[in-house]
Amino acid sequence: MVRLKDIAHEAGVSVMTVSKALRDAPDIAAKTKMRIGDLAKRMGYTPHLGARSLRIRETRLLGLVIPATTDPVFARIVMAIEQRALEHGYELVLAHTWNKAEREETILRNLISRRVDGIFLSPVYRNDADVSAYRELRQRGIPTVIMGPLAEFCADFVNVQSLGNESAFGMTQHLIDLGHKRIAFFAGPRFSARAVSRQEGYRRALRENNIDEDPGLVFNAGMTIAEGAKAAKHFLEEQTKATAVQTVNDLVAIGAANVLLEHGLKIPGDLSVAGFGNILTSEHYRVPLTTVRQPKFRLGMASFDTMLKLLAGEQPESQRMVAEVLVRQSTGPVAK
Repeated sequence: MVRLKDIAHEAGVSVMTVSKALRDAPDIAAKTKMRIGDLAKRMGYTPHLGARSLRIRETRLLGLVIPATTDPVFARIVMAIEQRALEHGYELVLAHTWNKAEREETILRNLISRRVDGIFLSPVYRNDADVSAYRELRQRGIPTVIMGPLAEFCADFVNVQSLGNESAFGMTQHLIDLGHKRIAFFAGPRFSARAVSRQEGYRRALRENNIDEDPGLVFNAGMTIAEGAKAAKHFLEEQTKATAVQTVNDLVAIGAANVLLEHGLKIPGDLSVAGFGNILTSEHYRVPLTTVRQPKFRLGMASFDTMLKLLAGEQPESQRMVAEVLVRQSTGPVAK
């Protein structure tokens, strides 16, 4: 293993000079830094990151906590953050909560014990007003960027999110413009801030178009394909006479559409179906899915920019991005 003193011997300078040159210290001449840097590369020198972190009180580690990499919404967000982390010399510690509160608290405490410099966090939403792990993040002053809506237990943190309310409003308005007045909504978990925001956008669009809200048109559908299929079966049993189904996300829409097609319904001839999220599968589904395109890569980039400001001691503002309605073949005018 190549050591600093090996480089110093080869360069004919002191170990201190080599150390400062590799740390880009201001009192070392640029030519000397370049010469020592080139020499270190040729000799295959690798810095001892553990020793460096003890010296400068930085680990160059950032925690990235998401529900699961199997959630297609997070694929491009993770890609963007990983790209920026590499550019800025940080390593990511990726962890999955599986949307379980106890697992999330364990992960956060593990990241705190590893002395990460900051944490990107997609919360496990719950009704609790206070969560001990989040309180500890605040007390320790660990730079934390919430990726998603704020809830009471994480209201003190800066966040980056797409506006689910506005985006879902736009989707409901699209269906209304096609002539639909009886629009069913397949809702997500009641404790999820994302799901609640999207349902509120649906409700607001109905109100602003003077369409009465019918509680019988709202079905609990969770967030998965299986839950979407289950909600669709319940929907068919209820015989609601709805002409369109709007869902909390694309996975639910696909699960629901599978059941509707299996029961002989035509999409959009008999029933329009709309999703949310624009996952890759939505474009290539049997009936290409009308959905809401979230700016996922931009959300990741914005999250990292926000983190850099926190690490620099600044107080950045939260960022909000409006998503776009993508009209495909799964929605159409009300059947005559």
